[in-house]
Amino acid sequence: VEAVHLIADGKAPRIPQPKEGATYEGIQKKENAEISWDQPAAALHNWIRGHDKVPGAWTTINGQVVTFYGSSLLDASVPAGQELTIKGASRPGLVTKNGLVIFGNDGKMVLVRNLKFEDGRMIPASKYFSADETTALELTEEEKKIAEDIR
Repeated sequence: VEAVHLIADGKAPRIPQPKEGATYEGIQKKENAEISWDQPAAALHNWIRGHDKVPGAWTTINGQVVTFYGSSLLDASVPAGQELTIKGASRPGLVTKNGLVIFGNDGKMVLVRNLKFEDGRMIPASKYFSADETTALELTEEEKKIAEDIR
């Protein structure tokens, strides 16, 4: 009650907050979110989830920066998938029907569901090897007329 009265009377002491340590902005820089692969699976999962969505935990795959989103610990047998070499990882990842399986230094697994590339494209991790495949869009005559009207 006394503190409330001091505030109401304008007599409460004011202690300025120091500038150092006053914000979390410094840890949310992209360069600080690179994945360190020499960790157990739980630490990798926590790192990825801790940086999900901003700034996004990232690594280098085939010379390109790839950001990981949506991880979960995977407690099962090693699934079937296509191997993917990840820079710095002791073991290749596996692109499976459910996503990208990565391995901690303890041999346990983490499942990553989405990947974002440097050009801004975001894809399901399970589509990594089919991401470059494109299909031509075929329009019907009616759709072509609508498209022309819109133009």
